[in-house]
Amino acid sequence: MALKPEGRFVSKISIVTGASQGIGEVIAKRLAEEGATVVLVDIQEDKLKAVDQDIAQAGGKALNFKADVSQLAEAQRVCEAVLAEFGRIDHLINNAGITRDALLMRLKEEEWDAVLAVNLKGVFNFSKAAIRAMINQRYGRIVNISSVVGLMGNVGQTNYAASKAGVIGFTKALAREVAQRGITVNCVAPGYIQTAMTERLPEEIKKAFLELIPMKRFGLPEDVAAAVIFLLSDEASYITGQVINVNGGMYM
Repeated sequence: MALKPEGRFVSKISIVTGASQGIGEVIAKRLAEEGATVVLVDIQEDKLKAVDQDIAQAGGKALNFKADVSQLAEAQRVCEAVLAEFGRIDHLINNAGITRDALLMRLKEEEWDAVLAVNLKGVFNFSKAAIRAMINQRYGRIVNISSVVGLMGNVGQTNYAASKAGVIGFTKALAREVAQRGITVNCVAPGYIQTAMTERLPEEIKKAFLELIPMKRFGLPEDVAAAVIFLLSDEASYITGQVINVNGGMYM
């Protein structure tokens, strides 16, 4: 990463959940490049510290919090600490997500609960913890990471699809609640993106996905980060309640 002398987000405070790897890591580094102070949140402490160190070595500003996004108290702890340190929260990127894939008849209740707790309740937790500060300052940008699976479904992912579809509904409802306060709330729905999570899929599943993508290539975390950065920027100030699909045409 290389810092931009006149970045778009100088003096902005940006919280990124799930920031230790994959899409979250790239989003965090892009924000730091643009001058933001990035608050890194994840349960994987060692990886989180490594991302923090990468940003610092490049001249960026970051701090990290080990936190479980599925717990409201944890989200409140992080946001209270950020407000105590900086007095504001400008950006919230709800990116943390997990999978526990299985056909419904084999899906365990705890696998359903775990995915909904992180992917959907985590979005509620951090949005609730940050929204009052954004309302008070009459400015804020929230970007929630959904998924193409939340729009079109996928075999063996009823829990994941439900959680990501729920994120879209949550986004649209919250966007209406806070639009008059200078706050935008949007979704980015990635398709098949090359990350550690998707690399664990069997080869036959990867090939099947590739057949569905008109562009005939998988996406990169940088493709998703570019859409997020746009939605956080002033150029997107009149866009709210929207779902931006980043999927190579996999779902239209």
